[in-house]
Amino acid sequence: MQFQLTFLLHLGLLSYAKAEDRCNKRACYPTTGNLLVGRSTQLTASSTCGLGGAQKYCILSYLEGEQKCFICDSRFPYDPHTQPNSHTIENVITNFEPDREKKWWQSENGLDHVSIRLDLEALFQFSHLILTFKTFRPAAMLVERSTDYGHTWKVFKYFAKNCATSFPNITSGQAQGVGDLVCDSRYSDIEPSTGGEVVLKVLDPSFEIENPYSPYIQDLVTLTNLRINFTKLHTLGDTLLGRRQNDSLDKYYYALYEVVVRGSCFCNGHASECGLTQMVRGDVFSPPGMVHGQCVCQHNTDGPNCERCKDFFQDAPWRPAAGLQDSSCRACSCNSHSDRCHFDMTVYLASGGISGGVCEDCRHNTEGQHCHRCRPLYYRDPLKAISDPYACLPCECDPDGTLSGGICVSHSDSALGSVAGQCLCKENVVGAKCDQCKSSHYGLSATDPMGCQPCNCNPLGSLPLSTCDVDTGQCLCQPFAMGPHCEECMVGYWGLGNHLHGCVPCDCDIGGAYSNVCSPEDGQCECRPHVTGRSCTEPAPGYFFVSLNFYLYEAEEALPLQGLAPLILATTLPTCDVYLQQQGNDFIIDNGNIILKRNQKQSVHADEQSEGSVTFGQMPAVHIVFREPVPGTPVTWTGPGFARVLPGSGLRFSVNNIPSPMNFTVAIRYETQSAADWAVQVSVNPPGGSERCPYKTPLQKPPSFVLPAASRIMLLPTPICLEPDVQYFIDVYFSQSLEGGPYAHSHILVDSLSLLPQFNASEDFCSKPDVDEYQLHTCVEIAWEPGAQVLPGACERLIVSMSARLHNGAVACKCHPQGSVGTSCSPLGGQCQCKLHVAGRCCDRCSTGSYGLGRHGCHLCHCHPQGSKGTVCDQITGQCSCQEEVAGRRCDQCLQGYFGFPNCRPCLCNGFTELCDPETGTCLSCGGFTTGRNCERCTDGYYGDPSSGQPCRPCPCPDVPLSNRYFAHSCYQDPWNSDVICNCPQGYAGR
Repeated sequence: MQFQLTFLLHLGLLSYAKAEDRCNKRACYPTTGNLLVGRSTQLTASSTCGLGGAQKYCILSYLEGEQKCFICDSRFPYDPHTQPNSHTIENVITNFEPDREKKWWQSENGLDHVSIRLDLEALFQFSHLILTFKTFRPAAMLVERSTDYGHTWKVFKYFAKNCATSFPNITSGQAQGVGDLVCDSRYSDIEPSTGGEVVLKVLDPSFEIENPYSPYIQDLVTLTNLRINFTKLHTLGDTLLGRRQNDSLDKYYYALYEVVVRGSCFCNGHASECGLTQMVRGDVFSPPGMVHGQCVCQHNTDGPNCERCKDFFQDAPWRPAAGLQDSSCRACSCNSHSDRCHFDMTVYLASGGISGGVCEDCRHNTEGQHCHRCRPLYYRDPLKAISDPYACLPCECDPDGTLSGGICVSHSDSALGSVAGQCLCKENVVGAKCDQCKSSHYGLSATDPMGCQPCNCNPLGSLPLSTCDVDTGQCLCQPFAMGPHCEECMVGYWGLGNHLHGCVPCDCDIGGAYSNVCSPEDGQCECRPHVTGRSCTEPAPGYFFVSLNFYLYEAEEALPLQGLAPLILATTLPTCDVYLQQQGNDFIIDNGNIILKRNQKQSVHADEQSEGSVTFGQMPAVHIVFREPVPGTPVTWTGPGFARVLPGSGLRFSVNNIPSPMNFTVAIRYETQSAADWAVQVSVNPPGGSERCPYKTPLQKPPSFVLPAASRIMLLPTPICLEPDVQYFIDVYFSQSLEGGPYAHSHILVDSLSLLPQFNASEDFCSKPDVDEYQLHTCVEIAWEPGAQVLPGACERLIVSMSARLHNGAVACKCHPQGSVGTSCSPLGGQCQCKLHVAGRCCDRCSTGSYGLGRHGCHLCHCHPQGSKGTVCDQITGQCSCQEEVAGRRCDQCLQGYFGFPNCRPCLCNGFTELCDPETGTCLSCGGFTTGRNCERCTDGYYGDPSSGQPCRPCPCPDVPLSNRYFAHSCYQDPWNSDVICNCPQGYAGR
């Protein structure tokens, strides 16, 4: 037994040696053979006669006495002695036995569509197919192949007696090129009736093939499955005769003596023989002549078809062998540091086609395509070969300061001046072990790719010739500069790169900006709404900053008061309502406050209102005095004029436009009419009641302040606290001492009441120097002077800041669309540019002496100097205030019933009319049948004496006028006897 095994081993080695010799330095190919040999179990047919039991079939024969019908029984394999009538498909496999024509495959009777299929266990190269028929060849058939084990199929060729009928969409005739799909009619004739062949050659020898390994050719010549489809039987037409159909079909069927599928195992030119395939699907015993599917690969190739290089033979790309080019796979070069590699086409092309093998898992601290260099953190020992296991030694470098965490020069290079083992410092690191920062650098760190960071001290923000801390990198900064590199200004400063002296203060306006923080690049402060400018000191277009006298309330618009009776809380009222009712006062209670209303005693009469006066009872307490500016004379008042107030009377000012809670100084503008001083008492309702304006219990009697006769403005020493969104009433009472001498009990002209916002350094609004400067320039006194005043720069700056702070930005101009020239106003004060004869900050009213605000401005009143009481007219209608017995809008004509303007007198018409000519006094439309300049006589037909009071009566001549019996011209009354005498026309007589 051992001898037999040894003998077989020697045979195998001898066979492999012969195969290697045949493939030496050239392409080699396995011998071809019949692929059916040894694969009977892999050959199937869709129809076989007698598989289910004995079946009759007949043959075509014209000889008398010859047997024409036979039995097919294929339930058991063919045996010449026991099963001679078995016609299974494996009978077509060539076995070179004697009496070959007694063994064949046969289909069932009368079936047109029958297929034979060969399933191979591997990819084979196919050359040609030969079919030898026992019966007629098929009238139509086709041959198919598969290269993916039967998943998809492609047709090799079509065969048909009549190609146009059987395969109408296929070109018939000879192929014009390799692989053309055509229908061939040469192998489908009805003759011969037996022994006929069908031959299929995959590659027509008449065509030259340039590259036999092209994908197209390889797809043609390789297969894993072959299928022969018979689609039509040849018949002699007797199936159409009147016989029974079954009898006629018994003579027609497919029968094959032999099938030859010529081919070889497909090895891409790298094998001369093939062996058994693992998990072979063929016969149990390998018969002689069987073509196996496993290539015995040479040229260092591997795979079932030698389609790849063997492991570690990956230095060149795999190629099929052809002719004298064996295209052997080359072993990788890994310097004894690896036994694994792979092919990389990019590397191969980069080497110019020299080497493409890349070693894997290099050992002994090596790396690279061929394990030919030391790994990072190791260097080459110059005394050892690279293939030595100890050729690479570890580096000794600071991992923080060297590249890749401690890398060094891997090998010496005299051309570059490098020495093996030398540490490779990061760019900003020095030292033999790369453990120090360069000059002007700091912070040695492993995470820093440069090793150390440059100080980068900003030359504009750092001190000259200074460096930074080697650990923290902090530079030495100039004043007001900050940051690790002195690269930015401190909060409240800007312009590090814009100014010669470095950072400068933001100088944000204390009111126009939210804070003193600005943009470090351009110094732009964060402005409040509608405020612009770098420092937030300018109003946006259409907006303005309010002036100190913005909160001004004209006395002409105040409610007159009589007697010292300030507003009191409703909660302190047990008997106040009864008292007020007894006094004849009308009042309402609003939000807990008693508000007095004008009653009949305080009503303003129509005639008195037209003159601008208000009376309490029968004594005029307040009289409105209008005053027009005189050219060349400075204006010393505000609004249209004054309220003339008598001692003991007062004015109530309504205030509801406070922007924010704060203290205000009350300023009263006035003009005394005598040398005596006046006293004023002020009360505010409601008095307060919040955290910002705490509630203060009203005094029983408001304090009294002196209004000097020599002054025009009085700032009350005690401030008042007011809040937004609250309706306030400020009551101001005026009085004089009873011992005032000859000037006592005169009147005072009150111009207006103003509220001056207070601010100081303690409220975090502005600094003490600002307050001192504000007071030094007497900003309040200048601002309260009537008319346009030029403020010092310090005053204007602080007033602008205060306005922006109080109103959270700039205030809209709100210029009247008809009264103003445009929408813009003065930046400080908000005075709009008014049209002709238009006044007011917003240009929303006509100036004194004008009326009719419209798109052209206002029109002058033109009140007649003799017919009117003054030059002021109604601002809407233009009606002037006329003297008695004078009328007209301008007071330039007499009233109806009067004549002789400007000295208007009543018309003298004896009571018979009220109308007369306004210039001559001639009576118009005399009544009572009177006539004459003064209606002093009767008309014709009437008699009497109107001037003496006697009415005119109709003349009885003989009947009254306008009757058919009146025939006189006129009549008269005899003064002596009172008889009526008629003046008869000619032809008439009588009295």
